[in-house]
Amino acid sequence: MPLDPTTSDFRTLWDELAPVGRDRRTGGYARFAWTREDATLREWFVGAARARGLDVEVDRNGNLWAWWGAPGDDAVVTGSHLDSVPGGGAYDGPLGVVSALLAVDRLRAQGVVPERPFAVVAFADEEGARFGVACMGSRLLSGAIGRDRALALRDDAGVTLAEALSAAGVDPAHAGRDEEALRRIGVFVELHVEQGRGLVDLDAPVGVASSIWPHGRWHHRFEGEGNHAGTTLIADRHDPMLPFADLVLGGREAAAELGAVLTVGRVLVGPNGTNAIPVTVDAWIDARAPEEATVRALVERVERLSRDAAGRRGVSVEVSEESWSGLVSFDAALRDRLAGAVAGLAPIGAVPVLGTGAGHDAGVLAAYVPTAMVFVRNPTGVSHSPAEHAEEADCVTGVHALASALEDLLTGE
Repeated sequence: MPLDPTTSDFRTLWDELAPVGRDRRTGGYARFAWTREDATLREWFVGAARARGLDVEVDRNGNLWAWWGAPGDDAVVTGSHLDSVPGGGAYDGPLGVVSALLAVDRLRAQGVVPERPFAVVAFADEEGARFGVACMGSRLLSGAIGRDRALALRDDAGVTLAEALSAAGVDPAHAGRDEEALRRIGVFVELHVEQGRGLVDLDAPVGVASSIWPHGRWHHRFEGEGNHAGTTLIADRHDPMLPFADLVLGGREAAAELGAVLTVGRVLVGPNGTNAIPVTVDAWIDARAPEEATVRALVERVERLSRDAAGRRGVSVEVSEESWSGLVSFDAALRDRLAGAVAGLAPIGAVPVLGTGAGHDAGVLAAYVPTAMVFVRNPTGVSHSPAEHAEEADCVTGVHALASALEDLLTGE
């Protein structure tokens, strides 16, 4: 039996992306913003868009836009991102971009002629893996982050975002809130692999999002005294690793008690020598919960814990907030419209509506324009890991669902 064209086209695009930035040993990905791998992905997007007759633009902040027809205000926009976390999975981000391009194919095959401007977007630096702030492309575009603060951010090698943009051919002098790009977005619909088990437990191939939990990132910098590992008595040490350990263990206990989640996933130790007592420990915490007050209470508790632990160890500590996103409730009318447009497709049926603890560009843009999200089932329930997955059949169903939702937005009232 011949393959559904969407299935064969999905395989083609997916196979083109699969090798880029992949660690053959672990299967995980390292696709960080404004690197060689990122450049390859961006070139792929431009090529795939132009192969479909779409006109590609790069906005002031390095986001890529592929227009079906002339650009214009009040556009229907869909897409996601192409970068990854360290050791990330294949689907987080790229599935939304591939599905958006394939949705264009499906709409054309059905003879759909857009009655509104329409674009596929690939947002830059969604994961924040290199410069520490997530959703950088959409934050800069919308003004959710200040231009000067963003451009001064540094990666682990000391390269600023401004320098990275310049090296990639994006003029940092033009970065920041982009009124023209923001005005063009009438609605934004982002398809994304689900980063949890909601759809697995509901036995549904796709769903739509209701909300995103409040979440943020905080930097704790502990500074002690370097010394020899063999000649310095325990009582004489000012080891910043010890209050850091208290932070990790105490933070987990506090999160469990408050009904939140807290992660310490990134740590830098200086000078990072096996036989040297550390001088500094830089740790970044990620805190999330269903309510903003819970996240704030957790963060305040963890900061007190860090300061108390540092004081007991003769170590100093500085704490700073690097990013914050409040509760996002997606546009209810748009969400219901999407669910209605998708519900009639076999084998979908009723469309689950579920919240998520994961942040997205759609969450950033929700404060400025109507946004919605379509989730595709992840049978492992695992994300930000090589175990992240989506079955091909569910991915194709997701394309059909996205195309149906976009058709309604492009041709309906």
